[in-house]
Amino acid sequence: MSQEVIWSKRYSDAGDQYLFGTAPNRFLASRADLFQKDQTVLSVADGEGRNSVWLAEQGLDVTAIEISSVAVEKAKQLAISREVSINAIQADMLLHDWKAIELGNKFHWMLGIFIQFAGPEARAQQFSIMKELTHPGGRVLLHGYTPKQLDYKTGGPADINNLYTTEMLLEAFAGWEVEEVIEYEEDISEGIAHKGRSALIGIIARKP
Repeated sequence: MSQEVIWSKRYSDAGDQYLFGTAPNRFLASRADLFQKDQTVLSVADGEGRNSVWLAEQGLDVTAIEISSVAVEKAKQLAISREVSINAIQADMLLHDWKAIELGNKFHWMLGIFIQFAGPEARAQQFSIMKELTHPGGRVLLHGYTPKQLDYKTGGPADINNLYTTEMLLEAFAGWEVEEVIEYEEDISEGIAHKGRSALIGIIARKP
């Protein structure tokens, strides 16, 4: 079964609900002062649009990539309901040809919120693509789970190889200016899929 089918089923099974809610990720939203109106942002594996729509509400020029056709349609509907515009594209970010789809320029921001469906090899490809598409002086923002999340079981992958550590992220962005990297725990409530105590990590890194 393809990843598109798997994820579309998850989003369809949620019915009229949004699997991860419609409010933006808290780590992202709490750094709102970093974003400037008219900056370009690409949100990868964007899901049902909660983050891309929020960014559009901040005045950014937003492109969202998502593998699930169901999620893309829900993201478009969310944008309409919030009276903003996003460029939502159905594509698999791990396929080599996706970058050519409606993408003209490099981006001021690359966003990856809970994109830990990838093991080490695919993750290296993920990060390579994100770094390539970041404009010089632009930033990558990632937020996800640490290995301790396996104890909480409140969301995220079951494979420890898919989870982030500070050391892993610092190595991945060696040569970039790491403006912030933080590991922490908090109770989160993001739709019906992310609920409860969670072991989290976030990084913001600026491209030279």
